[in-house]
Amino acid sequence: MKIDVLIIGGGPGGSAAAMFLLREGITPVILEQEEFPRFHIGESLTGEAAQVLRRLGLGEKMDEMANPIKHGVRVYGTNATNSWYVKVSARDQNWMLSESTTWQVRRSEFDAMMLKEAETRGAKIMRGVATRALQNPDGSLRGIAIRYPDGREEEIETKVVLDCSGQSTFLANQKVTGPKYMGSYDKQVAFFSHVRGATRGSGTTGEMAKDNTLIFYAKKFHWAWFIPIDKDVVSVGMVTPRANFLEKKQTPEEYYRSELFSINPELPRRIPKLDLAEKVHVIPNYSYQVRGFCGKGYICIGDSHRFIDPIFSFGLTVTMREGEFAAPLVRQYLEGKLDNQENPFAAHQMACEKGIDNLEDMIDLFWEQPFAFSTFVHSRYTEQMTDAFAGRIYEFEHQPSPSMLSFRKLLKRTREYDADDYSIPIGSRYHPERAPLWEPDSPVAGTEKWIGRGRGMKLAET
Repeated sequence: MKIDVLIIGGGPGGSAAAMFLLREGITPVILEQEEFPRFHIGESLTGEAAQVLRRLGLGEKMDEMANPIKHGVRVYGTNATNSWYVKVSARDQNWMLSESTTWQVRRSEFDAMMLKEAETRGAKIMRGVATRALQNPDGSLRGIAIRYPDGREEEIETKVVLDCSGQSTFLANQKVTGPKYMGSYDKQVAFFSHVRGATRGSGTTGEMAKDNTLIFYAKKFHWAWFIPIDKDVVSVGMVTPRANFLEKKQTPEEYYRSELFSINPELPRRIPKLDLAEKVHVIPNYSYQVRGFCGKGYICIGDSHRFIDPIFSFGLTVTMREGEFAAPLVRQYLEGKLDNQENPFAAHQMACEKGIDNLEDMIDLFWEQPFAFSTFVHSRYTEQMTDAFAGRIYEFEHQPSPSMLSFRKLLKRTREYDADDYSIPIGSRYHPERAPLWEPDSPVAGTEKWIGRGRGMKLAET
């Protein structure tokens, strides 16, 4: 089979990318192995995520689904004695700032809606799993081998592959990209469920709106979230050091029930009874960065090339925006306008790296110097922080802003970019000896799997 564009993964990133490609006159094929709806985490949308959906013409549909309306985010400090609030905002064509709203979503319903909408608009859905990347001798990607649900296997020839596989990082694991490096948040674990009967805000708009996101800070790398997903249920999760969980030797639900209320005294006030509407899920909250995530015939989107930390809910924003950015470049590539470049998507790769670098600097300062961070939010850089929390993180959105440059100064960090357009944070907590997760001279892709991450990693034959 031969197709122009294959999208690996039918989540919001892949579905949004498909809809933007259709606007460019390109009919993509989405390869998805799961049947929707299915449970997923990451229910809060930022202001810019909402703008992506509105540009796709999905604003009315989001309202018809009765998704809770989010006006902002409140962060409670240790002991809940202090808190700060950031409103959802938007910028107009003249870069004037205004208050806005976005949505909280039940991901099973939202993801299914996005995939169905992409299909309705013309994208083709293929059920199966990507098993192997097909490369030319020069390293360019020529296709993907897939396995159908009935066990049949087929090699699909493609002109472009968009890897929207999320944390599965398909192309990175296949070594199509450069190496995959460990990040700074690899020793945490997230526990989460859905809770009935939680106490929300008392208002309909602004800081007291009942469906706002709440974040509860305990100490470094130890926090919880509270995200309303319908009129009765709230997503409640906590992130703790992995060592704490291993030491307790409890089941995930036992640990969740025993630790949640100790994170912050505001939590038991918000949740008088822990009435679970969903089982307790667990995921490792590790971080990573993929080098060389664009090349001839491929672009990695969102989490398929970089994941930092789930706090502040940037994941959906980044993956949908990168899908939007990639669509016109794919059209140009198919038209032969980028053929003379060694990496036809190098400018896109650099723009994405710089944008997520801004996020990383913001998140790092929150963890390293929370008092300074809250000062920036409250008074010194209020508008710029509002922009950052909305997901306006790219160069064309006036980044890095003076606030971001201040973050780097306080972190004693500079940013440099090498010849491969790869971000190198100088003076940060980045430790080269802990990476990469694989080396270019590792065994041939598909013959091994990795056990563990970082130093001391072992190979196991499959």
